[in-house]
Amino acid sequence: MPALLVFLWSTGFVGAKWGLPYAEPFTFVAIRFAIAAMILTVYALAVGAPWPKSGAELRHTIVVGILLHGVYLTTVFVAIWQGAPAWTASLLTGIHPPLTALLAGPYLKERVTGRQWAGFMMGLGGVFLVVWQGEQALVMPASSLAVLAFGLLALSTGTLYQKRHGGSQDLRTGQAVQQMAALAVVLPCALLFETGDVQWTGEFIFALAWLTGPLSIGMFSLLYVLIRRGAATRIVGLYFLVPPVVAVETFFVFGEGMTGQQFVGMALAAAGVALVTRTRR
Repeated sequence: MPALLVFLWSTGFVGAKWGLPYAEPFTFVAIRFAIAAMILTVYALAVGAPWPKSGAELRHTIVVGILLHGVYLTTVFVAIWQGAPAWTASLLTGIHPPLTALLAGPYLKERVTGRQWAGFMMGLGGVFLVVWQGEQALVMPASSLAVLAFGLLALSTGTLYQKRHGGSQDLRTGQAVQQMAALAVVLPCALLFETGDVQWTGEFIFALAWLTGPLSIGMFSLLYVLIRRGAATRIVGLYFLVPPVVAVETFFVFGEGMTGQQFVGMALAAAGVALVTRTRR
C-alpha cells in the first residue's frame, strides 16, 4: 500500500505536465473535481453509503477537501502551468514531511524521535540531490515559488486535519463532499480568470482520466486509510520518495536524463524513509 501510494502520487505531476498544454489550470482541475464528485456521488447513492450525520462532521470534511484538493492540487497545476518544472513542483511534496512533523507535535501530540528527525533530514537531503539542477534550480517564476509554498502549507495542515477529524468519515461520501468543496473553490476562479477553452485531444483525455480515477479517487482513498492506520509523521515520511520517482518517470515519459547525483539522492531518500517509517514510537 505505501509503495502504491508513492507511485500514484508521483504520477500526478507527470499527468499535470501532460495535460496542461490543452487546458488552463483552474479549468483543468475544475473538470477533474466535477467528474470525480459525480462518480463518487452516484456510487455512494447506489450502495447506500452514509453521509455526514452532523454539521461538525460535514464541516471537517469540507475543510479537508478545500485544503488537500482545492488548494494543494490546484497550486501544483498553477505552478507547472506558469513554468515550474515537474521536478520543482514535486519538491513541494518532499519538503512536506519535516513541516508536518513540526506541526504534528503541538496539534496531534505525536512524539517525533531523534531517529525520525535524522530520517527526515536524510530524506530532505536526498530530495535536493534529485531535483537540484545547478543554476537551473532558480529558473522559475517567483509567483510559482509563492504558489508552491502556499500549497505546501495546505498539504501539511490538511493531512493533520484529516488525521485528527477524519477518522470516522466514510471514504465514499466523504470524498464526494470533498470534491464538491474543491469544485466550489476553483470553479469561480476558472470562470473569472480563464477563457475555459479546452482542447479535447487524446493526450488531454488520458491525463484527465488518470488524474480523476486512479488519483482523485483511488490515491486519496489509500492515503486516508494509511493515515487512519499509522502516525501522521510516519505516513508523510513516504513522500520523500515521490520526487525521485518523478525523476524516473519524466526520464521515460519526457526523455529527461538522470545523473549520478540523482541516483545518490534516491538512495539517500530511501534510507531516510526507512528511518522515519520503521522507528518505533
